[in-house]
Amino acid sequence: MLNEKGGTRMDIFNLPDLEFTQWILVIVVAFLVGISKTGLTGLLTMVIPVLAAIFGGKASTGIILPMLIVGDILALVYYKRHAEKEDILKLLPWTGAGLILGLTVGSYIDDVQFKALIAISVLLCLIILIYFEIKEDGVKVPKGIWFHAFTGILAGFTSMIGNAAGPIFSVYLLAKSVDKNNYLGITAWFFFIVNVTKLPLQIFIWKNIDLQIMFLTVVLIPAIVIGGVIGAYIVKKLDDKVFRYLIIGMTAVVSVKLFF
Repeated sequence: MLNEKGGTRMDIFNLPDLEFTQWILVIVVAFLVGISKTGLTGLLTMVIPVLAAIFGGKASTGIILPMLIVGDILALVYYKRHAEKEDILKLLPWTGAGLILGLTVGSYIDDVQFKALIAISVLLCLIILIYFEIKEDGVKVPKGIWFHAFTGILAGFTSMIGNAAGPIFSVYLLAKSVDKNNYLGITAWFFFIVNVTKLPLQIFIWKNIDLQIMFLTVVLIPAIVIGGVIGAYIVKKLDDKVFRYLIIGMTAVVSVKLFF
């Protein structure tokens, strides 16, 4: 497999021929994936530009997806009991439509357009999230089907394009004022289902996941697990208000970063 940036070649069951600094970055990405899945979910979007710098835009989405699934499984171990099925089931059909839309669009646009679409979507959701947070008398989440359709399609689209649906899903859950454990439980179940659904789409249609990438993920499992344990420890020390502000702050930073 050729690296879009540096022409790195991977043979089946061989590790990629990366420079030392690149290996450090890949290990750090795996570690942060673990933390993001069991603790600070906003970190996930922050690692996407790092991986893209090593492997290129669309290729990086294939590299990180198996890592995300490992992280999702780890998150389910911690938070599987903390989830309201209704919040997930209402979004899934629309999220599937968003995945198909993202799959189609992603087959025709370049990396610059990828990032522009993601950044615009995330910034719009961030504005809504901040509005919900500062409005003194609170804002009720719309209950109409249009709201779930819009959120689900947008989450599916941005997840397929750049694994960047986290901030959008954060808007949906934080606006509903779910507590910390339910937030993490719902997030774990939702993204496990979404990421497993994306796997065959990227293997057979985008063709950016193969046996070499799977083997790389196996090698990185210890870093993901260590990050996951640390993430679960960190989140236990945070109260709900601090947790919400951290999610908003990290989402804001990442949203701006996506433009550059």
